[in-house]
Amino acid sequence: MEVNIGLIYALIGPNGAGKTSLLNCITGFYRPNQGSIRLGENELIGLRPDRVSALGITRMFQNIELFPHLSVLNNILVGRHLHMRYSPLEAPFRFGRMLREEVRHYRVAEEIVEFLDLEGVRHKPVASLPYGIQKKVELGRALATEGRIMLLDEPFSGLSIEEKQDMARYILEIREIFKATVLLVDHDIQAVSDIAEHIVVLNYGRKLAEGVPRKVLADPMVLEAYLGTRGDAIIHRS
Repeated sequence: MEVNIGLIYALIGPNGAGKTSLLNCITGFYRPNQGSIRLGENELIGLRPDRVSALGITRMFQNIELFPHLSVLNNILVGRHLHMRYSPLEAPFRFGRMLREEVRHYRVAEEIVEFLDLEGVRHKPVASLPYGIQKKVELGRALATEGRIMLLDEPFSGLSIEEKQDMARYILEIREIFKATVLLVDHDIQAVSDIAEHIVVLNYGRKLAEGVPRKVLADPMVLEAYLGTRGDAIIHRS
């Protein structure tokens, strides 16, 4: 598959199709047995996850991977680590370059807190917050890395209808405001079809179909493999 810059892509398929495994291969957590994964001219296979991130790929995880006892703001600041420009020797001394860097990164993190409507909980530990808010913090940390390509693994899972609407709005605004390309994985076909401009369907590790949402979701092979009659109803409702 090929992801073009500036669009919102969705990767769908039944459980076990290989969606999260593909994201793990892209981000360096898994190493595929064959093939190639490229970002422009850069081959990603064999790179550590931190090197993949440095090239501009960031990720929101399927299972929330936050530091539970850190505050919302500090969890988002974790995403700024990649951009910190002071050395460990400078870290204990809060002046000069270290202080300027810290102020700069806090400013960026606060902007993300405001963007995600998290002002009221910025100083609360994430373990004390509802699941829907934790998902926003997970998105905020990914956003803090300033990646050109955002991989979002099941951003809508476990959310209420209202929270899903907010998440969809954030994803659309991330593409428009932050100029990020988005590749998302999710089982909520209605949410996916509402925001994705291009859909790729995986089935047992193989690409089954791809194209614009209406065409892909009407494909009989896709309906048979994944969506069934429920998917057909969704298509007619759209």
